[in-house]
Amino acid sequence: MASASVMTADEKFSIITRNLQEALGEEALKKVLDERDLKIYWGTATTGRPHVAYFVPMCKIADFLRAGCKVTILFADLHAYLDNQKAPWDLLRLRTEYYEVIIKSMLESIGVSLDKLEFVRGTSYQLSEKYILDMYRMSTKVTEHDAKKAGAEVVKQVDHPLLSGLLYPGLQALDEEYLGVDAQFGGVDQRKIFTYAEKYMPQLGYKKRIHLMNPMVPGLTGGKMSSSDADSKIDMLDSAKDVEKKIRKAFCEEGNVADNGVLMFVKYVLIPVSGVEEFVIERHEKHGGNLAFANYQALEDAFARKEVYPLDLKNAVSKVLNGLMEHIRAKFAASAELTELLHTAYPESKKAAAAATAATAKPAKSKGGAAKAPDRAVDFSRLDFRVGRIVSAEMHPEAEKLYVESVDVGEKEPRTVVSGLAGRIPLEQMQGRLAVLLCNLKPVNMRGVKSHAMVMCAVGEDGTTEVLDPPADCQPGDRVFVEGFEHEKCGPPDEVLNPKKKVFEKVQEDLKSLDDKTAGYKGLPWLTAKGPVVTQTLSGATIR
Repeated sequence: MASASVMTADEKFSIITRNLQEALGEEALKKVLDERDLKIYWGTATTGRPHVAYFVPMCKIADFLRAGCKVTILFADLHAYLDNQKAPWDLLRLRTEYYEVIIKSMLESIGVSLDKLEFVRGTSYQLSEKYILDMYRMSTKVTEHDAKKAGAEVVKQVDHPLLSGLLYPGLQALDEEYLGVDAQFGGVDQRKIFTYAEKYMPQLGYKKRIHLMNPMVPGLTGGKMSSSDADSKIDMLDSAKDVEKKIRKAFCEEGNVADNGVLMFVKYVLIPVSGVEEFVIERHEKHGGNLAFANYQALEDAFARKEVYPLDLKNAVSKVLNGLMEHIRAKFAASAELTELLHTAYPESKKAAAAATAATAKPAKSKGGAAKAPDRAVDFSRLDFRVGRIVSAEMHPEAEKLYVESVDVGEKEPRTVVSGLAGRIPLEQMQGRLAVLLCNLKPVNMRGVKSHAMVMCAVGEDGTTEVLDPPADCQPGDRVFVEGFEHEKCGPPDEVLNPKKKVFEKVQEDLKSLDDKTAGYKGLPWLTAKGPVVTQTLSGATIR
């Protein structure tokens, strides 16, 4: 896809409007694009934990960013507070932080630049004197009937509604003016709020905005995917096994394309994210081999004709979705800070994690009869290998054989890493490259500079040294794993490797590049969600 700087207005219009269910104000949209890039916002109340259905709006937001739009994501913390005041302000602040991390991670996994993306909290302006005065002004224009009708799809309908529910549509309409945007984006369930805004904003002297609407994707049980319905949603941090289990339970009746959340997820997330129209369902040869569909419509038609078995479709969706989620899981697994943010923003998540650990633990008995934790096997799963991008590299000021690198491994700040690669690999080859980092070594002081990870290399018998190469489309923080030793199966990596236990040294004995130059452990390839980790020329080389 061409960059936004060389796209025509028509090309931008096509990307902005593709896969939408409805657009109100298309002529106004074309007029803006003839003059400049569009400014658009999408809002979400920071209440329950984001789930995979958020990939639906994120895919459209990725389209907006690719088309050069200036995108604002509004964290509607005031709206969340008004939701029966279920969460106090300190908790809402933490949840807003969590939402920002998750949404950034989702867009990173999609592979889109975040340069023109901005996050705004509602309370940063919704409590201002001018905004509150506009709320009072709007209350003199809006009827109770119109306010209730506008919120009919998004506010719980009861015989005696709270006044706060009648305020929501007005708040959302005013946001368009105070965020300085041309357009608002949301699900088609927001349509009545959008038409409310188009009616009442001009009465306050503000211009009518453009409104773009996504379809509503069914949840796994056939209805709307909901944060409060554990069976209906897949959490962004669910394990690969949990994703497979939930998708296997999904409503996906053979031949039924009318209310099929699995199919809709392919249409509105997996195909747009892949960047190609083709969708492949992998099957064993004894079951007929792989099925390839040129586009979504071909898949839907084949499913309607019962030429695609539901379990085959579910397995394919699980595989692609888990690849998409791996970057997000790895980011949290690698960061104690993010895990703590999750547990403080959603205290029930810590209880659930503790319960799951207790349920799966099988403690051994000591001689006195008390339970003790079993010793964990020393294998690849104990190591925290991640993809990193070397942001900068320079000579160590005190050692001619050492480089000092700043490396992005998917955390809030880059890590400082000291590598003994000077004289082995030219400094210019270290700049800006992807690499594999061992991230749970105990930090060590190397000639006055503390090193917080290790760049993994293959070393031949003659001393030839090559930095391991992950796939070019990997993102910093992507997990590196070996089949059979996945963290979901064997447990998370050690938080910090204990030097006295010699865990890395014992695992390193089995780290060698394979005949096809793939990095290997006990003859098995190192993998990422995007493909294998490789050397440039070395086979049978030691990895260290």
